[in-house]
Amino acid sequence: MSATADHAEERTSLAARLGFQPEQVVQEIGFDDDVDQELRESIEEVIGSDLVDEDYDDVADAVVLWFRDDDGDLTDALVDATTYIEEGGTILLLTPKTGRDGYVEASDIAEAVSTAGLSQTKSVSVGKDWSGSRLATPKAAKSKR
Repeated sequence: MSATADHAEERTSLAARLGFQPEQVVQEIGFDDDVDQELRESIEEVIGSDLVDEDYDDVADAVVLWFRDDDGDLTDALVDATTYIEEGGTILLLTPKTGRDGYVEASDIAEAVSTAGLSQTKSVSVGKDWSGSRLATPKAAKSKR
């Protein structure tokens, strides 16, 4: 197997570990120059299409939300993100790691997630600069019990 194939397999397995599946519609919110391109490519590889942007006007299966400390109110961003996804869908909240520009305190994330009526199902390191929290809408959280 070539180094390129190994690298592609690593990217695919990250998106699959995060719960992305073929043919899902995944909306991306908060895209900027600092996002992790490898993660984006990994998700697109698994779902078999491009991520849809903030202007997408239909329902998505999942949302990827890039959020930095200076992006405004995290609770509002999470509530807004839930309006875009299927009932029972998930949100992958991505925030800069500790020490990076835009870092968001874990306590702020926990408070915003709770206030928005979501539950955190998984935390994961998604690259050298980003941490991810997989969040479930209330129906998805109930179905996992």
